[in-house]
Amino acid sequence: MIYRTQGTCSRSITYEVEDGKVKHVQFEGGCDGNTQGVAKLVEGLPVETVIEKLRGIDCRGRGTSCPDQLAKALEAWQNEA
Repeated sequence: MIYRTQGTCSRSITYEVEDGKVKHVQFEGGCDGNTQGVAKLVEGLPVETVIEKLRGIDCRGRGTSCPDQLAKALEAWQNEA
């Protein structure tokens, strides 16, 4: 799946969900070390857990962040599933 981010330095997030768990997260753009860290930390976690942990994280008063955008991507996936 590819999610086009809004309001962040990253432009998109590519991810997979397998058996309700997050797999293979990759951010295009953004703060490379931070987005790699987020991607590694959420690998293998249930979708609901990732959403709960990352939803609402703000970056520099933007009202969103790369982690928040990942939560939004997964919420969109849930709504389509």
